[in-house]
Amino acid sequence: MVLEWIYSMENLDWDELSRLYLAAPLGHKDPSDLKIAFSNSMFKCFVYDSGRLIAVGRALADGRDCSYICDVAVHPSHQGLGIGRQVVSELVNLSKDHKKIILYAAPGKEPFYRKLGFKRMATAMAIFKNQAQALADGLVVDES
Repeated sequence: MVLEWIYSMENLDWDELSRLYLAAPLGHKDPSDLKIAFSNSMFKCFVYDSGRLIAVGRALADGRDCSYICDVAVHPSHQGLGIGRQVVSELVNLSKDHKKIILYAAPGKEPFYRKLGFKRMATAMAIFKNQAQALADGLVVDES
């Protein structure tokens, strides 16, 4: 298997990207929303196998202080092969000049990211558009 690593959105099929997130499974992400999110991200990584998009990741970064790695997905047909680890490692490398690199892990994926050197933050907090759903999904803790 020879993988092609692309760091540009040129010729990207946004519908194919949306289907990858659905298959990964990271849920439905509208192609137009993905275009905005990736366009506003400093670093992006797309991995193709025989012309088919099989992995992706991006980092929202300010160029100096903080880089936030997010939206890492690998197609189920290619999971377990170390491709996700390579995507994250590449985004960490691209972000290496930042003071901190942060990522938001899907519940249950924390051990994967610990193996890549990430540590749990004691003070991380969030406001979600749908706070009730984030609470139900275990993404935030109700401390009231």
